[in-house]
Amino acid sequence: MTLLTIQNASQRSRLSEPTLRYYEEIGLIGPIARDERSGHRRYREQDLDDLQVLACLRAMGVGIEDMRTYQANRAKGRSAAGEQRDILTRHAKRIEQEIATLQVHLRYLEAKAGLWDARDRGDGPGEEAAASRVHVLLDQLEAVLS
Repeated sequence: MTLLTIQNASQRSRLSEPTLRYYEEIGLIGPIARDERSGHRRYREQDLDDLQVLACLRAMGVGIEDMRTYQANRAKGRSAAGEQRDILTRHAKRIEQEIATLQVHLRYLEAKAGLWDARDRGDGPGEEAAASRVHVLLDQLEAVLS
């Protein structure tokens, strides 16, 4: 059986060493085996699998409590499938909302740049059209954020 140091586990999971220690401290992983002589952590491949799942969830903005539930449900298997689906669906909807907001931000920035471009060129009608787009996008942004 291959055992990994915390440095190796950090590199392979892309989670920092302090994060690995924290996740063990709060019970998201582990307990992690220790080298009998040095007391240093030694991660198994199964630990690394758990870390990679947690790294993915973390990258998607999933909070600690949902990570804890997700990890516990992984051990339950099929009986927890509905709850796993619900956790992931809830976060997918949150990300969809973030994407919609970012799309409005992008369109706003493009319209605002168009406004300044029209001003730079001395294009009065273009400036008015761009200003109108900016106002419409501000209304959209308010709608997305509420």
